[in-house]
Amino acid sequence: MSSLKLKLGVLAAGLLLSGCMETANYEATNTANFKPRDKELLAKIRYENVAVAEPYRRAIVDYHRKEAPGSIVVDSDNHYLYLVQNDGKALRYGITVGEEAMAWSGIAKVGSMTEWPAWHPTKGEIERLGVPTFVAPGPDNPMGSRALYLYSGGKDTLFRIHGTNQPEYIGQSISSGCIRMTNEDVIDLYNRVKMGTIVVVLEPHHGDSPFAPKVASQTDTNVGGGRYQ
Repeated sequence: MSSLKLKLGVLAAGLLLSGCMETANYEATNTANFKPRDKELLAKIRYENVAVAEPYRRAIVDYHRKEAPGSIVVDSDNHYLYLVQNDGKALRYGITVGEEAMAWSGIAKVGSMTEWPAWHPTKGEIERLGVPTFVAPGPDNPMGSRALYLYSGGKDTLFRIHGTNQPEYIGQSISSGCIRMTNEDVIDLYNRVKMGTIVVVLEPHHGDSPFAPKVASQTDTNVGGGRYQ
C-alpha cells in the first residue's frame, strides 16, 4: 500500500507541475531587422556568444497578469522580462538581474533610448570593479547594443535595460542592479517599444504568480537609488 501511495503522490505532483507550466513558442532571432551597424559590430565581438539556455530563450507565452498591452514587466525572481501583448500573451525574454543587495523594484517609464550606448560607470562601480570612468560604444561594451533608460517622476533613475557582453549569465543574478539582455534580444525589444513605455519591476518574491497580480498604473512611483550595469 505504501508503494502505491508513493506512486500516486508522484503522479499527482507531476500533474500539478504540468498544470503550472507555460506553453512556450520559441522565436529565432530575425537578423533582417538588424541595421548595417548592428551587423558590423556584432561581427566584431570578442566575447564568446554562447547560446542561452532553452528556458531563457525568447518566446511567446501565455500571460495571466493584468498589465496593459505594450507594458514591460520584469520578473527578477525568475529572470524574465515580459513585453505584454494582446489576447493573454506576452513576449518573454531571459535576463540577468542585480544581486539581491542591489535589486530594485517599482514603476518607471522609458525616458530615453540609445543604440550602442557608451558606458559611464558610477563612482561605486569604479571603486568596486576597478573599471575606467568611460567605455566607448562598441561590440565589447558592457552596455551592449541598446539601452532603455528608466525614468521616474521625470528624473533618470540610473537603472537601465541594456545589452551585455556576458550572455553566459542570462538567467542569473550578478549585475549591479540593471537588467541585462543578450544583444540580439535587446535589439528586438528596442524595435518593439517606444518612449514612455511603462516598465514594472516586480518586488522580490512577487514573481510570476497567478495569485498575486500587480496592476501597473499610468503614474510613476519612486524608484530608489541607481546603478548602470
